[in-house]
Amino acid sequence: MESSPQTTLINPHELQLDLALQLLQQAGALLPEAEPYSEAWLQAVIDALCDLSSKDALTGLVNRRSFEMALSREVDRVARSGEPALLLMLDIDHFKSVNDTHGHAAGDLVIQAVARAVEQTVRPMDTVARVGGEEFAVILPNCPATFGATVAERIRERVAASVVQLPSGVSLQATVSLGGAFAPQWVRSSSLLWMERADRQLYRAKAEGRNRACLEMQVESLVSAEEKGMLFAVTQQDSE
Repeated sequence: MESSPQTTLINPHELQLDLALQLLQQAGALLPEAEPYSEAWLQAVIDALCDLSSKDALTGLVNRRSFEMALSREVDRVARSGEPALLLMLDIDHFKSVNDTHGHAAGDLVIQAVARAVEQTVRPMDTVARVGGEEFAVILPNCPATFGATVAERIRERVAASVVQLPSGVSLQATVSLGGAFAPQWVRSSSLLWMERADRQLYRAKAEGRNRACLEMQVESLVSAEEKGMLFAVTQQDSE
């Protein structure tokens, strides 16, 4: 009778955690208050590292990697359930001039103010992410087409009403351009195609003068050839 292989337990004190703890300290994360290398302490360190890897350091919002994972999950959910979902892409208007005129520290304050305004406007169930330097994205699950323009306009107004006070005493007001697209219901799409749709609307908002929101008018008519091909491939696999 063969004996089962024995599991070798690692002594927690032998773990090389200096670099991990240094990263947490540099990020300003609170270190665990439990007994060092205890089970509770190690779990807290792991949780803090997971949080650090999924959040944007400047704003505390979801970072691009976590956003892309959430977007893929939402595409799959919409394909299975048929519930509507809206993706908004946001860009701070004339952000380069803020950095050029007032410096990058002022630009960081503007980014943080926009992040707060967006996060305070949407629902707790929505995902707000910083996906680029001055670019943000919002995933709104279970968002009917009739409500999409309303929430986009609320975000635009909330940002425009925010005032950023610089240490120099100068006050800045930022505006954003928004583009929105709905995930096609009951269709096996992809997160890349969904983002491309929202980006096209964002470019339209910029071309039309900025500080405005542009959303797709109709969802059903915008199923692309790629998505039709994906749907056909899935149908074939199911019938085999």
